[in-house]
This record gives sequence, C-alpha cells and structure tokens, in this order.
Amino acid sequence: MTSLTIRNVDDATKQRLRMRAARHGVSMEEEVRRILKEALRPAEAPSGLGKRLRDRFAGVTAEEFVAPKRHAPRTPLQWDESP
Repeated sequence: MTSLTIRNVDDATKQRLRMRAARHGVSMEEEVRRILKEALRPAEAPSGLGKRLRDRFAGVTAEEFVAPKRHAPRTPLQWDESP
C-alpha cells in the first residue's frame, strides 16, 4: 500500500469530511479511501437498448405469453388517375 498526502485542503472541506466520516462511523482517512474508491471505480460498459428494456420489464409479462401470428402485408391501393 502507498501513502498519499493531500495539502492545502480548506477548513470547510476538512470539517465536512470529518462530519461525513462521523456519520459513517469511520475515521477521516477511511472515509477518504471510500470516496476515492467510489469515484475511481471502473465504469460499467453501457448495455444495449434491448438488454436494458428486457431487464426493465423482466417479470411484467406472463411466461405463457404468445405473440400473435403475423399476416401478409396488405397490397397498396391502386388509384385510378383517369377521371
């Protein structure tokens, strides 16, 4: 493990850090380690839209859901251009 010294921390920041550490029941040093670890955690690779939708709506539909059969597309209307 290495040591890290941080200089020129203003008093207000130090006080907020002290209070935050006290709320979490840890030392200021441990609180700083936690903050740094969280801030520098590797970002998760963004998932695709399909996966996000599947995850979001998982369990919403019943397992026995059957998609309706598809029909052949309709033929486009033929407009008679003569009056």
